[in-house]
Amino acid sequence: GEAQFEGEVLSSGEALRRAGLEPLTLQAKEGLALINGTQISCALGLVAYLEGCSLVDHADLAASLTLEALRGSVKPFDEKVAGVRPHPGHAETSAHMRALLADSEIVASHADCGRVQDQYSLRCIPQVHGAARDALRHLGEVLKRETGAVTDNPLIFPETGEVISAGNFHAEPLALPFDYGAMAVAELANISERRIEFMVNPDLSRLPPFLTEHSGLNSGFMIAQVTAAALVSENKSLCHPASVDSIPTSANKEDHVSMAPIAGRQLTQVTENTAHVLAIEFLAARQALHLGGDDLRPGRGAAAAYEVLKEAIPPWDQDRIMKNDIDRVRALMRSGALTRAAKAAAFPGGENL
Repeated sequence: GEAQFEGEVLSSGEALRRAGLEPLTLQAKEGLALINGTQISCALGLVAYLEGCSLVDHADLAASLTLEALRGSVKPFDEKVAGVRPHPGHAETSAHMRALLADSEIVASHADCGRVQDQYSLRCIPQVHGAARDALRHLGEVLKRETGAVTDNPLIFPETGEVISAGNFHAEPLALPFDYGAMAVAELANISERRIEFMVNPDLSRLPPFLTEHSGLNSGFMIAQVTAAALVSENKSLCHPASVDSIPTSANKEDHVSMAPIAGRQLTQVTENTAHVLAIEFLAARQALHLGGDDLRPGRGAAAAYEVLKEAIPPWDQDRIMKNDIDRVRALMRSGALTRAAKAAAFPGGENL
């Protein structure tokens, strides 16, 4: 076969030689096991799952910054609320929000304001983010089982001498959670885009239109919100469940298939799109907090992340190419710099975020 090494396509043997690696010597049946089971589906799912777990933590953090910028209420994150509806993800997200917003001077400044209830995109953060957490948690459990499973065919049982042709290669146990995993991650983008709209719309936020003090001359975050909306809409198409599809092959011997690789690819693209939407929310919240003035300090975790954003991203006094800023935030997200700073400030005891 062939392999790519440092951008050059080479024979596999030459690529291994240049990389200083020895070819793996396969034992009996190992070659079949590598290509005949659910390995490609598992690989796609594992990468997307790990990214999804990172995204749900970043979603909590982005939401905390947005809530500060919009003067939202922390009352919906009271642990008593989670206690009467005991979904683990709900409780976990509520705990994150309480820690991220702890000691907020901004929250304290409007504790007695006349607003009775926030929009759902702020008030229902634990219910939405928490449901995504629980879906991803189940996906992780499935992947953990599958990576330790035997999924080739036929199966050989040396202790009895049996050779059994069966169906462990069928990836339905992966396809189904991949599909609803994509739906879960897409929901993080759906609610994030609504929070972005909340910030850029002066009728809702009471901030300058599109987060620019010179609207008309400048577009501000108008196109950024359009970009988020487009990605959210693409996610909706990608969330059509691949697992409900099937087409027969091999003279109808393989007459029902899971489409798990397609589900895995869709999940991967949904996570990528959602990461970009969250990056836009981070940018919008950074600008909204700047426009709101820095005389009051956000909560412990939110403030730490805000400082990281301020160091990396200057405020928008006039229009500039926003792709570069989105790429910088994506780099911060991939490196873990934002959640690491927030965790150190909000969870000094070492709890997870």
